[in-house]
Amino acid sequence: MKAAGRALVILLGILALWQLVVWASGAPAYILPAPLAVGQVLVERWALLLHHAQVTLIEILLGLLLGTLLGCASALAIAAFAPLRHWLLPLLVVSQAIPVFALAPMLVLWLGYGIASKVAMATLIIYFPVTVAFLDGLRRTEPGWLDLARVLGAGPTSTLLNLRIPAALPALASGLRVATAVAPIGAVVGEWVGSSSGLGYLMLQANARLQVDLMFAALSVLAAMALGLYFLVDRGGRRLLPWQPDS
Repeated sequence: MKAAGRALVILLGILALWQLVVWASGAPAYILPAPLAVGQVLVERWALLLHHAQVTLIEILLGLLLGTLLGCASALAIAAFAPLRHWLLPLLVVSQAIPVFALAPMLVLWLGYGIASKVAMATLIIYFPVTVAFLDGLRRTEPGWLDLARVLGAGPTSTLLNLRIPAALPALASGLRVATAVAPIGAVVGEWVGSSSGLGYLMLQANARLQVDLMFAALSVLAAMALGLYFLVDRGGRRLLPWQPDS
């Protein structure tokens, strides 16, 4: 209840500040609509917003799933086979040196205007933080635990499954939190480049028609969806890792 109360106070504070900016700047509605105007659009056009939000949510969830699976598999491969580290780590760095936004037009060209290109964008953005966080956790297992495992005769596979992976789960949870926060970026950028549905597409169309209140409404739905996903992942991580309490 305390967390819900804090969230409500923050929301009301943001809305009050928004309204003050509208009053102080005197900006016309087609530049900066008032919160009440955006709220009216949310109520009147909820069916349209819900339709596009479902598309974007599916893209984000699929991107999270694929990015997490690929990231965990890459981290495990690098940790289990030391020679791979010299080959895969440079590829990881190169993958981040190229702006993902620059890849969006090519992904749309290769994968089409459907959901595949948006999922691929979200996967690319999610892949790096999950891989790096999980790999860091695997490489930072307490040395004393590893020495004890060797003394007890545990093999590399047993040590990995029963010691290193459980010890790395808190780091993986941190990577997942970051990935969840940035996942909507990939989906929305993909929709901006080429799409016929989704919140990014709706925002682009509303902006072209100067329907700024609708654009702000779509942005509000996207923000609420991203916050909800983040807190679900955060709460799930805390419940699944009870041995890692907050200090």
